[in-house]
Amino acid sequence: MKRSSFLLLSLILPAIVLLSFMPVEPGDTVPDFSATDENGNTWTLSRQRANYLVIYFYPAAFTGGCTAQACSYRDHDAEFRKLRASVIGISGDEVSNLEQFKKVNNLNFTLLSDHDGKIAEIFGVPVYEGTTIEKEVGGQTLQLTRGVTTSRWTFVVDVNGKLIYKDQEVSAATDPEKVLKFIATHDERKSCVPRR
Repeated sequence: MKRSSFLLLSLILPAIVLLSFMPVEPGDTVPDFSATDENGNTWTLSRQRANYLVIYFYPAAFTGGCTAQACSYRDHDAEFRKLRASVIGISGDEVSNLEQFKKVNNLNFTLLSDHDGKIAEIFGVPVYEGTTIEKEVGGQTLQLTRGVTTSRWTFVVDVNGKLIYKDQEVSAATDPEKVLKFIATHDERKSCVPRR
């Protein structure tokens, strides 16, 4: 009897461990997570109150595509606010990189440091080894370090904490327009649902 119990347990435990590491998919509730923002403050998902939360992962601050994407989100701020949507950008950059990146590009949304890739893991975003690069910013040479580098993926979480949008094929410059279109369409569909 003990041997059959051990065998059963040895088959079940790996399945439980595997399921606990399954990334969230559209329709799933996103588990609560916290991270440090560009100001060194703790940001927590469960404290957010927007109808929609856009979470976009990008490889690295101060690179061409990532700067274009961030500035595009900045420039669409009024449209996101109209839809009661907030935006956060997440990368493996150190907090000091994020602080400079936000300041230099006059960004109007939160940036989070996911230096160990744990948040990316929740969403299933591929993570690669980080690096340190030198970049001239405002006449100063900065050493920019990131713990990990992630792929460029975008997600939308609704007010109930459900994942409602996932894009693994993100174009840096046009990402905000695509997300705005999705949220506007989602809002329209919600308003058409008959009340019981």
